[in-house]
Amino acid sequence: MNYNQYQSVDVINGPGTRCTLFVSGCIHQCKGCYNQITQKLDSGHLFTQELEDHIINELNDTRIKRRGLSLSGGDPLHPANLSAILTLVKRVRTECEGKDIWMWTGYRLDELTSEQQEIVKFVDTLIDGKFEQELADPALEWRGSSNQIIHCFTSFDD
Repeated sequence: MNYNQYQSVDVINGPGTRCTLFVSGCIHQCKGCYNQITQKLDSGHLFTQELEDHIINELNDTRIKRRGLSLSGGDPLHPANLSAILTLVKRVRTECEGKDIWMWTGYRLDELTSEQQEIVKFVDTLIDGKFEQELADPALEWRGSSNQIIHCFTSFDD
């Protein structure tokens, strides 16, 4: 898997202070996508074991109170990303107590494959659906267009 950017302190992509990983690869090619650079599978950098370990360590670092991990892109549920994303979300669940996981995907919840659903089992909040430029609304929280749905599977207290 490749990624385009990792932000160790992010306050935009989900509630609270978060670690955010923007993965590479997206089949949806949404018109007006704000992150087009992430659409190619081979763009950015190779996601390594060192970066994965670094993310886990940062989530556990008590000097900055991070609420959780955000996964965006590209698309974390792109078929080429599934193995690495599954490993990462499992590690967050087992090694990072009290951290939530947010994920953005162009796939709709009702069209996920069994492999994609396996990953979503570890996710607290999923924002699904392609970005649709004609439904874009900058006033929407956590999503770009009104067709996208925020699925909250778990509730965390602040």
